[in-house]
Amino acid sequence: MAFDEQRLRKMTRPHGLPYRITKIGHVVLNVSDLERSVRFYTETLGFQVSDIYPTDMVPGGMVFMRCNTDHHGVALVGGLDGPADARELHHMAFEVGTLDEVLQARAHLEASGITIDFHGRRRAGCQIAVEFRDPDGHRLEIYWGLDTVGNDGTVRPAAEWKWAHSLEEAVDDPVRGQDTTLMNPGLLRR
Repeated sequence: MAFDEQRLRKMTRPHGLPYRITKIGHVVLNVSDLERSVRFYTETLGFQVSDIYPTDMVPGGMVFMRCNTDHHGVALVGGLDGPADARELHHMAFEVGTLDEVLQARAHLEASGITIDFHGRRRAGCQIAVEFRDPDGHRLEIYWGLDTVGNDGTVRPAAEWKWAHSLEEAVDDPVRGQDTTLMNPGLLRR
């Protein structure tokens, strides 16, 4: 499909956008052979394994890996049927600087007519997030509060993970060490 390169170059962040993405957070890839892929990411690229979901938590299993102090920068999900064909990307995540920005992002996305797939807190990594899709159906996440991993490699034990099925639930019931105090509590839906 043809496109106008000059028109694309003129596209920019709009004034008044209520949040600022600060980095690309993590990528989750579907893979056909989980052990082979973990071996590649650890032995070839130098990633460290942080956590693993067994197949009873995620079909095919899931391995969270890091290259810095973030809980995970790459995660792999087993069970891809055959070779990757440009549909192997599970989701991309974008970090924001405050919890308020996650709530502002949810409101902005909804006001823009974008369907929210999930908002709240997942388990490993304990980040608070809003999840949605781009126009092609790629899964995207805006998040805050991802656990970090110290020099000793210690990660939060699974017994401390708390699933929250809404941003409000995540704020009301934080995990140990996660300060969910908002600068603007009026952002919550009460």
